[in-house]
Amino acid sequence: MLRGELVTLRSREASDDERFAAELYDDVEEHSRSAGVAWRPLNPGALAFPLPESAAHVANFSVVVTTSGELAGLAVLWGIDAHNRRAHLGLTLFPSFRGRGYGSDVVAVLCRYGFSTLGLHRLALETLADNAAMQRAAERSGFVLEGRMREASWANGAFHDEVRFGLLADDWRARNPS
Repeated sequence: MLRGELVTLRSREASDDERFAAELYDDVEEHSRSAGVAWRPLNPGALAFPLPESAAHVANFSVVVTTSGELAGLAVLWGIDAHNRRAHLGLTLFPSFRGRGYGSDVVAVLCRYGFSTLGLHRLALETLADNAAMQRAAERSGFVLEGRMREASWANGAFHDEVRFGLLADDWRARNPS
């Protein structure tokens, strides 16, 4: 498990899937905004919240509030590229856990894991341009805005701009001395 100030990131468990489906996947509008793919209904018995599973390229976590043990959402390092030593990070919190500082803590924990444990050199984060909360969480951990992709994402009947942030290991270490 990985611990932050407010949250713990633990392995995703099958028992988490029902909650992920009910509070994240079945929210069609929010899923369309955050997943980058069209929402489709799942058949009974299908994985309740589909995430990439290739162990070599993805690290999936469940986000748990440390003080209460409540499941709060999910986090992921994806596109892990061992040769170029880079990856992307993402997270989704249940609506009742948003706006409480957990997102910033998740980003900080994923950065520590990526840079200290995996030895990555660079982390990237992409989000819709109107997702101010994710942008604030990125900036709090030292991510730098690197660009804007105009109308790059289709969600809920319209194209939306995406913004891309990057963070280098040396910049992260300067902000987080051991």
